[in-house]
Amino acid sequence: MTVETTDKLFYSEEVFISNANSQVEVFEEIYKKLYKEDLVTKEFLANLEEREKNYPTGIDMSVVSTQIPNIAIPHTESEFVKTTMVVPVKLKNEITFNNMIDPSKNFKVKFLFMILNDNPEGQSNILARIMDFMSRTSENELITFFKLEDTESIYKFLTRKFAQYAQD
Repeated sequence: MTVETTDKLFYSEEVFISNANSQVEVFEEIYKKLYKEDLVTKEFLANLEEREKNYPTGIDMSVVSTQIPNIAIPHTESEFVKTTMVVPVKLKNEITFNNMIDPSKNFKVKFLFMILNDNPEGQSNILARIMDFMSRTSENELITFFKLEDTESIYKFLTRKFAQYAQD
């Protein structure tokens, strides 16, 4: 895998910092921009919300470190997206997500890695790369990363780390 391929998972103009207070709000906010840019279909939002309800994507990071915030990796089927990328979303306000492992449990999330993937075969690969990033990045680096307050710094950190791991 080359750095060029890895870099294409992230685009600086598709990194968000959101003031949303709920899943519905943040999903709508991201959807509006992605739809306006013709990156997703009109049906994307409804399918994203439905999929999150049926197959929750919250990941409890407290098992790794209590200093690292919980994350979620929302996504939907490839027929509702027109590209492949990861859309990072830093949440100013914690939002409740249900646990991917045990959907009956929920917790507060502070960061989303929203997967857009127009290739139905590649979804698990992108999810695995995100989890690889979370497990291989040092605790101190992750703490620093999750404290970043501007989209350009978030973008640069992610592209650098994903490129680094692709070369390993």
